[in-house]
Amino acid sequence: MVTENLAKNKLQFLHSDKLARLPELVHAFSTRRGGVSRVYGGNALNLGFTQHDSRKAVERNRELFLRGLGLGNGRKPWPIVTLRQIHSDLIHCVECLPEQIPVGDGLITDVPGLLLAVQTADCLPVIVADRKGRAVGVFHAGWRGTVKRIVEKGVGEMRRHFGSNPQNLVAAIGPGIHGCCYEVGEEVRSKFETQFAYAAELFREVKESDPVREKYPLLFLTSRAPGHSALPVKLFLDLVEANRRQLVDAGVAAKNIEASALCTSCRPELLFSFRADKGVTGRMMGVIGTKV
Repeated sequence: MVTENLAKNKLQFLHSDKLARLPELVHAFSTRRGGVSRVYGGNALNLGFTQHDSRKAVERNRELFLRGLGLGNGRKPWPIVTLRQIHSDLIHCVECLPEQIPVGDGLITDVPGLLLAVQTADCLPVIVADRKGRAVGVFHAGWRGTVKRIVEKGVGEMRRHFGSNPQNLVAAIGPGIHGCCYEVGEEVRSKFETQFAYAAELFREVKESDPVREKYPLLFLTSRAPGHSALPVKLFLDLVEANRRQLVDAGVAAKNIEASALCTSCRPELLFSFRADKGVTGRMMGVIGTKV
């Protein structure tokens, strides 16, 4: 993926190299840079109507975002179709700007001039486009949506509604929390194990170190075999790989899948991260649309 700096208003976007080769598409993954929100640090591009930010600031940020994409300069801006996201596998096929915000975590369309968007701050934004047609989709994939196969079902919905052949699809997985930082509980692993034969490959275990225990092991003797209490184990989930595997299983060619190397938790100066910002954070957008 490539980063685009727009010096005029200091916006910074991320673009997929693979999607950028399709001239009929408009797409981007926003960062936190280049907006007017103050509650999340100076000049933050918060694109979500969060409880901490003002509606006026978010609306202005969305205007700047559209302008940066070339969709709001001297003409009527493209409508942004968003969702009330609930970590589900609900996918909506849209033909116009809905009167009410739909509830779910996926959007698909083949109508030009609509900008489909999902909002993220650690979960993955996944964009899918049909290079042989005008069908596009965007999906919000946290661990709950991933275990419900939101992306795999999204490919199926594009095929059902628009006749998209998975071999003709190009997919981009945007910035999100990576396996280096995404610590989860054992219950998450159990849920993945009930759904995916390869679940074990998605998790990494790390034993906590304890210098005092290592230096004075006798202090930690117990009556239970093998005689010492066990050190706790941290469990990390590779959400990016989980969604890449779903795309492949759905028929998307591996060579047509691109994933951002940026971890939101590692890069809070560039990206919003719910975990790194301890819950007080803005929202980024992953967006896709086809030109009229």
